[in-house]
This record gives sequence, C-alpha cells and structure tokens, in this order.
Amino acid sequence: MANEVESSRNSYPMNGGNGCHSYVQNSHYQRALLHAAKDVITEAILEKVDITNPWFNSSSTLRVADFGCSVGPNTFIVVQNIIEALELLYRSKQHNPEIPEFHVFFNDHVDNDFNTLFRSLPFSRRYFAAGVPGSFHDRLFPKSTLHIVHASYALHWLSQVPTQLADRNSPAWNKGRIHGFGATSKEVREAFSAQFGKDLQAFLNARARELVGGGLMLLLVSALPNEFHSSQTNSAIVFDLLGSCLIDMAKMGIISEDNVDSFNLPIHLTCPGELEAFIEKNGHFKIEKMEELSNPVRRDPPDFQMLSSHLRATFEGALEEHFGNEIMDELFDRFTNKIGENSHIIYDQQYIKEIEIFISLKHRVTDYEV
Repeated sequence: MANEVESSRNSYPMNGGNGCHSYVQNSHYQRALLHAAKDVITEAILEKVDITNPWFNSSSTLRVADFGCSVGPNTFIVVQNIIEALELLYRSKQHNPEIPEFHVFFNDHVDNDFNTLFRSLPFSRRYFAAGVPGSFHDRLFPKSTLHIVHASYALHWLSQVPTQLADRNSPAWNKGRIHGFGATSKEVREAFSAQFGKDLQAFLNARARELVGGGLMLLLVSALPNEFHSSQTNSAIVFDLLGSCLIDMAKMGIISEDNVDSFNLPIHLTCPGELEAFIEKNGHFKIEKMEELSNPVRRDPPDFQMLSSHLRATFEGALEEHFGNEIMDELFDRFTNKIGENSHIIYDQQYIKEIEIFISLKHRVTDYEV
C-alpha cells in the first residue's frame, strides 16, 4: 500500500510557468543530454525488453513512468523516444505486429507545476497521459503495473539535507558552504553519500514493487569520476560563488549569517563506483549497461547569463524556502555578475570534471506469470 503522506520528503520544484526564470525556458542543458541519450535508450529497449514475456503482451496496455518529470518539454522528448523504441521493437519482432497501447505517467512532487506540464502536452502524442504527484522515494503505483521506468537529472536530489550538516557540534557542520560537491571535509562527503545511499535504496525498493517481471529502468545520472573528491570542479566553483553572494548579503544585514550557515542544497553528485555498489547492494535489479554520455552543450561558448538563469530555474525553490522570495532578484543579479567576473575559471576545461551516466537496469524478478 502506498504511503499516505510524504511527510519526511522535501519538495523543491523547478520554477513553473513559461516566464524568463522558468524551467521551461532554462533547461536546454538537460534537453541536450536527452537528445544525446536517444540512441542508447532505443538500444536498451530493443535488446533488453522481451516481448515473449506475458507482461509485454501486445494486446495489453504498456505503462511508462517518467519520475521527476518537472514541467516539460524535456519529459515529452524522452517519453517520445521510449514510445518510438517500443513501437520499433514490436514491428521488428512480429510478422503482423499488433502495437500495444501506451499509458504514460508523469511524476513529480505535489508542488510541481502540473498545469504548465499538461497544457504543453504534444497534440499528436501516441499515448494516454496521467499525472502522479508524490516523492519518487516512496511507492506511487500498485504492484507490478509499470513496464518501463525513466528518470533523468533527478536522482541527485536528496529527500533531505543530512541532518548533521546543520549541527554546530557535528564534525560535518558545513559552515559557510551551501553544498557538498567535492567537499574537502571527509565528514561532509560521507554524510551526503550516506543520505544518497539511503534515498537510492528507497527509490529502487519502490520501483522493484511497481515494475513487472522483466521490466526495464532507464536512468540518466549526474556524477563525478570515481575517487574524485576535489573541491576544484565546475559545480563546486559555481555553488561557492552562489554561497559567497549569500555571505555578502549577510554582511550587509540583508539576511542573517546563521541563516546562511544553516542552508545546504539537498543534492549529491555520486560516482560510477558508488552508484554501482548501491545498486548491487539493493539486489532487485541487474545492471545491463552503465556508460558515460557526452553532453554537446559542454562544447558551447561560455554564456554566464544563461548559466545563472539555469541555476535560478533549478534551485530557486530551495533557496526561496529557506531565505524567502524577497531576496531572489538581488541574489541572482549578484550571482550573474560573479559568474561573469570568474568566467575564465568556471569555463576552464581543467575544472569541468562532471559527467553524465546512462544506466539500464532490468528487474530481476523472473516469475512472468501475469
């Protein structure tokens, strides 16, 4: 039975609507990776979905879920890629193919702007659509009802900031920093890693109950290379600049220093080794493929205004929850200026260490009885 409430789950939705600070207008980076991932998603479906499995009977409805869908249009791109791959699979494996009907579920937190999402649904889509609000760290569907699960740029979001980061008496007290990317403190790194492991286990356990036997999970995950903990990464530099803007505003009395010290972004960049270990420890899924993808946007010319807008669309919800919305314009004006002043460092290739990982997981359940 699904959880009645998601009381322990923090909800920081992407900026809704279609305005200049919205996620719709400022998610080109994620969109580029989804286009880059089309071929590996198609390959995974063609090679790993077994249509002789009764759960994938062509006369039945196949159910696809995108977890952490946000407000579009990126979710529609990946869903279309999945539907096209499934249609291709059925046509290639059957002499007189009967293409199943598709039911797609768009999931995100209850505070997500589902109105913008559904107003933007493609008119010519070949699937039925439904919204499923709630944290993907919890059960959201009945047992054995999903066939394909997808999540991209979502699993780095934690259900909560590790509690010890805000404890002044803890070795993991993260005073003056708002993130754990490549933290120099071992205690901070371990706290974020432990919370990520706990959340990933919850995510995998929930999906193991919801997926049919032989169901497929397709994940795109932001990460750092194995054993890479240096604070000198592009992400660490960018978030240190954002943190420095908050510190400057605290010194001016606009916000309190205690409020800055108690704020941490609930995100964690894993690494391939850590991710693989957590998945294998869970035991419900077989890793069919894990590979690094190249995002073409990384080769684009520097654009510090675009970078600032992207960060605002993504993280303003978390910042506003803690500091209030009155300071957001000033904060991001300062942030944009600091990015411009430090663009020679931010866009230096020696600091761009972040990677994107594609993972194909197959539900280990082999009992195909429907």
